[in-house]
Amino acid sequence: MLHRRVLLIPLLTWLPLLLLSVFEKHALGGAIKIPFLHDIESSVRFLVALPVLIASETVVQDRISPLIRRFVEKRIVVTEDLPAFYSAVRSALRVRDSLAGELTLAILVYTVGLWIWRNQVALGDPTWYALPDTEHLHLTWAGYWYAFVSIPIFQFILLRWYMRLAIWFRLLWKISRLKLHLSAAHPDRAGGLGFIGKSSYAFGPILFAEGVLMSGVIASRVLYEGTALLSFKMQAAGFIGFFVFIILGPLVMFAPLLERTQRRGSREYSLLANQCVFRFEEKWIRGRVPDADEVLGSEDIRTMASMADIVSTVRQMRYVPFGTQDITYLVVIAAAPLLPLALTIFSVPELAKLLIKVLFH
Repeated sequence: MLHRRVLLIPLLTWLPLLLLSVFEKHALGGAIKIPFLHDIESSVRFLVALPVLIASETVVQDRISPLIRRFVEKRIVVTEDLPAFYSAVRSALRVRDSLAGELTLAILVYTVGLWIWRNQVALGDPTWYALPDTEHLHLTWAGYWYAFVSIPIFQFILLRWYMRLAIWFRLLWKISRLKLHLSAAHPDRAGGLGFIGKSSYAFGPILFAEGVLMSGVIASRVLYEGTALLSFKMQAAGFIGFFVFIILGPLVMFAPLLERTQRRGSREYSLLANQCVFRFEEKWIRGRVPDADEVLGSEDIRTMASMADIVSTVRQMRYVPFGTQDITYLVVIAAAPLLPLALTIFSVPELAKLLIKVLFH
């Protein structure tokens, strides 16, 4: 029923707001500062970010489940720790599917969430959802639906994703405490755990939705409060950095294990390389002058080259299971929804000319 939920839930949160605003003559104008159809922040929240958050359930499910199986398929979890591994997985699934957890989120949404919205988020100017005075915020009919239906639904789905992120990182933390079979010579330069860094791609849609929310907030401030777009550059950079850290930061929990693996591998492969070099020299260098054709046709030369590659891989091993490419991917995903804000400074033809100059200069 994913397709139905992607369609119906956003309509439940947005369409009644439109109809009630039309009924109250707050859809396009009236004696208010922000009519409903001019409220970019609310529209992108319910028509863009919310469908993305709902659809992300399938994306995350399809990508995370195989990643969990890889711990067993790659024999990273040793046999004696398999019971503890499966116990950690079952515990994560129980918490994820817990009715008590979702009830707790619902209570938070209708208590703390509503308080934060009324006191910190709601604008102090007349809008389609509220007509404030010096002491109170007088909600319109559309405002009541907005405050008690639309906003709580959105907050609930967003908080549920935060909870699932916490469950995922708790599971990884439990796995990191097991006796994992890692190799410093693994080609992924992460001891064999490089696939965990790629797991961050599954949460790309969540970052995109957060970027959409940030873009909507900035657009509203620029268009209706006259704030300069460039004044938000530090907030935007901090926002992107924060959410990328939220996704990748917890993976640093594997750093101690990877550091020990690299240190042990460096010691072991350096010793092996020394033995190979000494035997090569004893065979080909000391005692006789070898024929060049005989050396070039020998497997020993290829062995020495392979050993050099292995030692180089060990030395380049990272202490975290993600790399620059993974960070760049998440930054691009989070920043992409902010790009349309350039239209508040440049027109479409001006942007086209600028892109042409950049690409073909």
